[in-house]
Amino acid sequence: MNYKLIVTIVNKGFSTAVMDAARSAGATGGTIINARGAGAHEAEKLFGIAVQPEKETVLIIVDGNSCADIMKSVIAKAGLNTLGAGICFSVPVDDVLGVALGIND
Repeated sequence: MNYKLIVTIVNKGFSTAVMDAARSAGATGGTIINARGAGAHEAEKLFGIAVQPEKETVLIIVDGNSCADIMKSVIAKAGLNTLGAGICFSVPVDDVLGVALGIND
């Protein structure tokens, strides 16, 4: 079986939008990790104190055949041109154990 890991990084509070979009395109679930931006232009000053924007990282393992549709759905709902300001990419996954993907193996 061909599996992919979809990684989506969005502004804090938009992980639900990512998961809703992913589920509507066929994903069965995901993992949300709290994160913060570390880019050179990410730090903003607030009362003279540098503040790093809070992010959420959403990890979703999917059947490789549905990956593109799920990513398109996620970006439409929470991509760079939305308040979620999300980026999304996928990487191949060699082996998967212990997850329910809605596939009979």
